[in-house]
Amino acid sequence: MLASILAGLSILIVGDSQLGVGEPGYLSDTLQDRLISDGAQVSSYGVCGSIPGDWVSSVPGTCGGVVRNGKAPGAAQREARTKPVDQLIAASKANLVVIVMGDTIGGYGKDDFPKVWAWQQVTALTKDLAANKTACVWVGPNWGTEGGKYHKTFSRVKLLSSFLAANVAPCQYIDSLTFSKPGQWATVDGQHLTVTGYKYWGADIEQALVKLPMVQQLVQHAKH
Repeated sequence: MLASILAGLSILIVGDSQLGVGEPGYLSDTLQDRLISDGAQVSSYGVCGSIPGDWVSSVPGTCGGVVRNGKAPGAAQREARTKPVDQLIAASKANLVVIVMGDTIGGYGKDDFPKVWAWQQVTALTKDLAANKTACVWVGPNWGTEGGKYHKTFSRVKLLSSFLAANVAPCQYIDSLTFSKPGQWATVDGQHLTVTGYKYWGADIEQALVKLPMVQQLVQHAKH
């Protein structure tokens, strides 16, 4: 990629434990490094177990989190809490928000997908972003592997991804299921990838993001 392909963009990434909980190698490393190499300013805030509606206020996470600003190493947050996304946007002067969430609203292990509740969660966050007039991209879940302690299944994650694609507007949707075949990327627990998997996922997200016309327009606007 050209080093300046995202020059002028300040990107805020928020999400769940897929961004990391302190150990290196999650998306707060792999995705953030790729976006920085493209010329963007990037900050990541990950709170383990967080759901979309948590990011309109301050809610304690259940299992830690990570904060990473720029090229500095990510800092593990044992007592991680979400912060209202509008405050994070103001603090980082972000002109693009990337949301990495899906698994935490999939209802894995339950007979039925909690569609109404999931819609409430998603729209709570997208309404805030729309009111803030901030461009956004929502990254959906990857396939993971079936089984494990989270009871993730390919059929449910496919349903979840289709739901997100139809309901995250005005955010653009990146469908992570298109990046690999079911079960192709190894996991450590069914839901979280190995370090190699996060390298693939981070690279694929970055390549999809830079191709979005909305992102290209933001870059052009930032130049003027």
